Amino acid sequence: MHSQAVPAGPGESVGGGREIDALLDRMPSTSGRPRTVEDLPGGLTNRNLKVTTPAGCVVVRLSDNATSLLAIDRDNEHVNSTAAAEAGVGAAVVDYLPGEGVLVIRYLQGRTLSNADLADSTQLRRVGDACRTLHDGPRFRDDFDMFATQRRYLDIVRGHGFRLPARYAEFGPAVERIRATLALRPEPTVPCNNDLLAENFIDDGDRIWIIDYEYSGNNDACFELGNIWSEASLPLGHLDELVAAYYGRPLRNKIARARLLGLMSKYGWTLWASIQDGCSQLDFDFWSWGMEKYERAVAEFDDPGFERLLQDVQRAD
Repeated sequence: MHSQAVPAGPGESVGGGREIDALLDRMPSTSGRPRTVEDLPGGLTNRNLKVTTPAGCVVVRLSDNATSLLAIDRDNEHVNSTAAAEAGVGAAVVDYLPGEGVLVIRYLQGRTLSNADLADSTQLRRVGDACRTLHDGPRFRDDFDMFATQRRYLDIVRGHGFRLPARYAEFGPAVERIRATLALRPEPTVPCNNDLLAENFIDDGDRIWIIDYEYSGNNDACFELGNIWSEASLPLGHLDELVAAYYGRPLRNKIARARLLGLMSKYGWTLWASIQDGCSQLDFDFWSWGMEKYERAVAEFDDPGFERLLQDVQRAD
């Protein structure tokens, strides 16, 4: 989740020595010779290796077992990655080593998107089309509910004595109001990635691909849209455009729904950062990363327009 640069960049050979070599030799997709191995940037809960052999080019995702506190289910990730590939929007799954946190997918040749790309209306419409393709594909194995995930993360943070932002608990009643209001007009769930920062979109020049299914599960489509808007810190008008691209027109109730679920995305992933801040060995400032999200969430909770969103989400249009 939430890719950031790792020490080695594209084109740099990696270390790992005999252990990496032995692992790659075990899988048909990576055992060929000659073989080159490069570290790819990205991944705060996994390491991504680009492996090239005469048989082709693949990405080997090596996951850290220490991510168990984050409730990442690698079997679920594997099943859902396969489903996303069947939908035509995810990279083909090539190999998987159950219980070892190793997933091998086909390398996608293309350009990783940035927040600036998502600020472009044309690209944003293409992203909406990619989400629709994913959502229309095979259902995922498990469900994803940010309200349940946020409560689980909060229990972990308190149980382990990790840092909690000031005023965090104060917004509990507002969160319950959001949950109860959305339940008045329940939406069917669809297979969602649930972690769509810009870097999880790959543009091959013809279409947009979606990668990284660590947190994937069947969910409200508006969470996906609100999460994209939230992760890229887009202006509100861009959420209107994304909703219009996805639903065919800018439905007010769907915009409100996406805004509220985007708020829940910020509020919930703040605790992801708190857990990582408390247990990760990576040299990365998780706390500052999480606080940036949290401060935007606080601004939305405190905004007088919050009440209007709770009303708009119940509209027929």
